[in-house]
Amino acid sequence: MSLIKQKTINDSMKKSSILLLLISSFMSFGQANDDAYNEALDNFKIHFNERQFDSIHEMFAESMKKAVTLDVLKIQMESFYQMAGLIKDVSFLKDSEGSKIFRVNHEKNLWEYRIALKANNKIIGLRPQPYISPDIKIIERNITKMILPFKEEWYVFWGGTEVAKNYHVAHENQKYAYDIMMVKDGSSLKGDPKKNESYYVFGKDVIAPCDAKVVQVIKGVHDNIPGEMNPGQLTGNTVVLETDSKEYILFAHLKQGTIVVNEGQMVKQGDLLGNCGNSGNTTEPHLHLSLQNTKDMFSATGGKLFFDKINVNGKIKEDYLPEQGDKIKNIEN
Repeated sequence: MSLIKQKTINDSMKKSSILLLLISSFMSFGQANDDAYNEALDNFKIHFNERQFDSIHEMFAESMKKAVTLDVLKIQMESFYQMAGLIKDVSFLKDSEGSKIFRVNHEKNLWEYRIALKANNKIIGLRPQPYISPDIKIIERNITKMILPFKEEWYVFWGGTEVAKNYHVAHENQKYAYDIMMVKDGSSLKGDPKKNESYYVFGKDVIAPCDAKVVQVIKGVHDNIPGEMNPGQLTGNTVVLETDSKEYILFAHLKQGTIVVNEGQMVKQGDLLGNCGNSGNTTEPHLHLSLQNTKDMFSATGGKLFFDKINVNGKIKEDYLPEQGDKIKNIEN
């Protein structure tokens, strides 16, 4: 997820953070037996897949019902449903301080649920978070040589290794990600701020920064009216590339109807992927760009994305990690 305005970022993170999907309470640890946990997960799966969120609310203990009202739960569950998809299967992982942890295989990605039950088998704590496989290695930085994934000169709104310059650093799965746009005369737009077409970057080509394989494509997400967001589709129209070194590059918030590649396709450096847009959980047109150790953003750990040889603020830089405030473009051959 990436947003442009700082206040909007903070507000959205509070509302849609995966760890706050349900306000969890594990102060009183569950005393239910294993069969009760299995039954609870089975019922949760049925209700979730049928989007019967009122039935899920009835599974809560009174303390949970007070912490998470039915109206709030419906909003959170619908957003989670759009993000994760149907539950396919559930498997037990381990006990954890009076609660139990399960691996839950959703249609779109894997999740880890921590759940606690009271003796009456009511839920007193429920916290989904992305499942991170212990077999996935961490990528500190890319070894594949990259060009910038766009033409012309773009501006780094969020970028770098410090939270002050790049809010993504505080979030493991987006660590060191960039939000990049175009700026002229100190502004990202000219004209009506409620029209995407007013923004200089909207509709600009997004190209492959290296030879790679297309491993994920998300299409069909509408472009927001600037200032509005779509938390149910965090990355919007998306392309993920896999390099020969198993590095994954995510391009988010692309313009609806412009993605020209398909999953399984091989692309060459410079090939068109799609156009910059304003789809997903974003306040205005821009490109969210990140290096990951897996194609699934929700279970990924971010890495530093360096570029081989680019023009930065009018000077040539080699093996460079752009940061907030940089004006960057590829070197013309």
